[in-house]
Amino acid sequence: MTNLRDAAMTSKAWPFEEARKLLKRYEKKDPEKGYVLFETGYGPSGLPHIGTFGEVSRTTTVRRAFEVLSDIPTKLLCFSDDMDGMRKVPGNVPDPDALVPYMQMPLTKVPDPFGTHASFGDHMNAKLNSFLDTFGFEYEFASSTEYYGSGKMDEILLRSADRYDDIMKIMLKSLREERRETYSIFLPISPTSGRVLYVPMKEVTKDGMITFEDEDGTDVTIPVTGGNCKLQWKPDFGARWAALDVDFEMYGKDHATNTPIYDGICRTLGGRAPEHFTYELFLDAEGHKISKTSGNGLTIDEWLTYAATESLSYFMYQKPKTAKRMHFDVIPKAVDEYHQQLRAYPDQDEKGKMNNPVFHIHGHNVPSSDMVVPFAMLLNLASVSGAEDKETLWGFIQRYAPDASPENNPQLDQAAGFAVRYYNDFVKPTKVYRAPTDQERAALTDLVARLKAWDGGLDAEELQSMVFAVGKEHAFDPLRGWFTALYEVLLGASQGPRFGGFIALYGVDETVALIEDALSK
Repeated sequence: MTNLRDAAMTSKAWPFEEARKLLKRYEKKDPEKGYVLFETGYGPSGLPHIGTFGEVSRTTTVRRAFEVLSDIPTKLLCFSDDMDGMRKVPGNVPDPDALVPYMQMPLTKVPDPFGTHASFGDHMNAKLNSFLDTFGFEYEFASSTEYYGSGKMDEILLRSADRYDDIMKIMLKSLREERRETYSIFLPISPTSGRVLYVPMKEVTKDGMITFEDEDGTDVTIPVTGGNCKLQWKPDFGARWAALDVDFEMYGKDHATNTPIYDGICRTLGGRAPEHFTYELFLDAEGHKISKTSGNGLTIDEWLTYAATESLSYFMYQKPKTAKRMHFDVIPKAVDEYHQQLRAYPDQDEKGKMNNPVFHIHGHNVPSSDMVVPFAMLLNLASVSGAEDKETLWGFIQRYAPDASPENNPQLDQAAGFAVRYYNDFVKPTKVYRAPTDQERAALTDLVARLKAWDGGLDAEELQSMVFAVGKEHAFDPLRGWFTALYEVLLGASQGPRFGGFIALYGVDETVALIEDALSK
């Protein structure tokens, strides 16, 4: 452990950089609560998407890095803001019109449109827990409705009332003039309708009583405690940090300008602001921000339809400060890069292992890779073979790698199934083949002749060298134009695998037939 800790102290991997900031937070004494608290927030206003997973995944990597650096216990709290009023009906739920009468009701008071849970909020919370469990995260789940209703937030709510003017000063600086007239940090729950009310306070007393005009026009006075109200989302951020003594929370850059507000409210309420990490936003294929309510971008379910969970964890780990487009085309690359890192890990020294993404995904239990064929190659194999099931791919795989089998290579077996599904859903509908130019036709004819005379077996590197030589002899400049032609003419794609490896996997005779078929059209 000492060697690992030494390597971690100097590692440039971003989770260790963040973990070292946390270590300094407690360099003089350990936390009074007995552990370091990591928190993530979740707004259950729509189906969970990959951005939600990414926040928990990335927070977990920082938590894991901290555990290498320190023996202080840690906890991860996943907090759901399920007491928020429903401000917009999601478009990706059954019969959305049926939810319209419940606008501004707390999400845990809105009926479940899927008919499986007590409320819409409960359904979304269950989805979140299910997905987090799928990935094996260690976490504690927290419900805003439960925290406010059970009294867990009462102390901080009373303190918020006592220091109401100070918190309002922080908030009013950030608001437009017209918004200032009606703003309050407290959102009361209407005693008559049960809706979350965005109304100004007529009076806030030091002992925690608030007076406001209810929906029926009458003045109502209620205590801030006991689930009678909640805090606006910005004050809620800072108040929660103070109430729970949160040590670390990350969020998207759309929150970045609010950080001084969150911190200021936390300190006003007697807390110590946590360490923060701001990540870039997740985008859909067109470059628009992913939104739970609009349902654009990938869902976790969709990613897991075409690739294993670990590939998504790998994708999330990479460059969190860079905006990521979350669409189906990124999946094959993530799968293959993840397995490249798995293969590299056993031979790396401690420093290399600490910098390897797979350590941050798996901790000390990094698995080995049994992917003797890359995912991108499987996709091309599915393409040329017209595979409708993974058994078809295994026929080629075992000729290329006789010792491989579904039993001995479960990752490869799973990937073969994913490849067939991905090919049929995304590659096949968009494949565009083109006719070869005269130069390409001559080169392909030469390649066929050489393959027919080939007696070098299925050595991928030797086959690659032969294909390379054909391109050079036919004066392709740049040479990559030759390989682009192979992909576009033979595979109906603009890019592809190392062609020598493809021939070794698909077979020499089969490749000859593939080329001759293309030349005959």
